[in-house]
Amino acid sequence: MAAADTHKLPAGGALAVDRDDFARHVTGALATHPHVAIERGEVAGLPPLAWDSVIIATGPLTSPALSAAIQDLTGEGELAFFDAIAPIVHLDSIDPGITWRQSRYDKAGPGGTGADYINCPMSKAEYETFLSALIAAEKTSFHAWEATTPYFEGCLPIEVMAERGRETLRFGPMKPVGLSNPHRGGERPYAVVQLRQDNALGTLWNMVGFQTKLKHGEQVRIFRLIPGLGRGGVRPPWRAPSQHVLECAQAD
Repeated sequence: MAAADTHKLPAGGALAVDRDDFARHVTGALATHPHVAIERGEVAGLPPLAWDSVIIATGPLTSPALSAAIQDLTGEGELAFFDAIAPIVHLDSIDPGITWRQSRYDKAGPGGTGADYINCPMSKAEYETFLSALIAAEKTSFHAWEATTPYFEGCLPIEVMAERGRETLRFGPMKPVGLSNPHRGGERPYAVVQLRQDNALGTLWNMVGFQTKLKHGEQVRIFRLIPGLGRGGVRPPWRAPSQHVLECAQAD
């Protein structure tokens, strides 16, 4: 928490950090701690039974030997789920004549001012056009072994939420409550896409709640339909969607 406080970014009522600076801080603290030893190498099984306080924290590259040991211990077959990653947008590609900065309900939160998110408003017609394009878009295909792996319900891909009903997004990551568009006399938009600062420089912005498995070309084409993002600048996720929890940023 001390590292997070040092590297926090404006995010309304949420706590967000610059991922690179935060990671370096935590790694440095562990590497220099007198009671922590870091040993790099394969862990081929569970630790000795004599160790009475153990946390096993392992991700998608777990070795077969350790995976088998965990399965024997827990009696579970697979402990995996998909958590897709949200795209990143360049600040200089966002149109300030359409968007505006405001946190939901003007919450300041840790490291914020109450105007921490960039908001992209949508009319009903724009929302319906975007939704239809999203549902019809080409998605990344699953490998055979991925087909039965469930999604993490807390961070569903945006296209999966859209398929659950045409109003699902408006009551989820695109809900317009607590926001007022100064370009339209303070009116509340029909729907809104929020962008959250992703690095300390403020040059990169994360599309909040827009985890996706759309193919990269489809991401660029469809996300440019969002008012304020028509200039382009949408990047693919930092990493390909994977079988472990990386992050789940929610709008406050």
